[in-house]
Amino acid sequence: MIRPRLEGTVAVGERRRLGFAEFGPPDGRAVVWLHGTPGARRQIPHEARTLAHDVGLRIVGLDRPGIGSSTPHVYDDVLGSTDDLVTVADSLGIDEMAVIGLSGGGPYALAAGYALPERVVGAAVLGGVAPTKGPDAIDGGLVGFGARFAPLIERGRVPMGVGLTTLMRVMRPVGSRGLDLYARLSPAGDRDLLSRPEFKAMFLDDLVNGSRKQMTAPLSDVILFSRDWGFRVADVKVPVRWWHGDDDHIVPFAHGEHMVALLPDAELRILAGESHLAGLGAAVEILTTLVALWDLR
Repeated sequence: MIRPRLEGTVAVGERRRLGFAEFGPPDGRAVVWLHGTPGARRQIPHEARTLAHDVGLRIVGLDRPGIGSSTPHVYDDVLGSTDDLVTVADSLGIDEMAVIGLSGGGPYALAAGYALPERVVGAAVLGGVAPTKGPDAIDGGLVGFGARFAPLIERGRVPMGVGLTTLMRVMRPVGSRGLDLYARLSPAGDRDLLSRPEFKAMFLDDLVNGSRKQMTAPLSDVILFSRDWGFRVADVKVPVRWWHGDDDHIVPFAHGEHMVALLPDAELRILAGESHLAGLGAAVEILTTLVALWDLR
């Protein structure tokens, strides 16, 4: 498995930092990869890492607050994350960028497209989460279920985060068997993906490194997904390409259709017979699509 070319942290505020991992040449076109929930900066498939080297892409995986090397923090809303993204991009010498958001990273990718249209050339969303509040909301799915518990999570986020981090440390020695169990309980598409050695290795590496210090980011995501995002989906003007498995058991396929119908410049790429992780298996197509959008800019 291709290791990161560079890893580190960037100061984004008073006593706050965000962790990052880079793949590909430092002078390549920049693609910021926003991980799912749970996940961290190394949740980038082998094919994407290989393509970065082959075609000269600079892929930057970014830890959200409360995971990996990032300081715990809860934004006021999803849109609030874009100030940190600007700081990271400026610090790494990135001007124009494409963004990719997997699952829980989808809202953050759309926020970047909304807030930074002069810098974001396009966004790819892979089975992305849809709003649960406001005029863009849609019911159903695991995120909608989780939103019911968001007030409880918000009140107990710190002790729950400590408990979750401790659990991950205890489970680390048996992580491989735990992932195998999850795969057996998943739909066929995700099960096949997780049976591939390079994908299993990527997930284990990402979870181990992401949860080594802390694991409160998933709780923060649930809190933010239960709030208004701070922008309307229809106001995201940059091109968005949306990949979604039509057998997704986490974020229903109908949510992808709903979001693409709201976005002014969007295309839905249906992953037939696939489930929630399918977008990771389409990494070459996704990156190639983003490069094409870049060429049209």
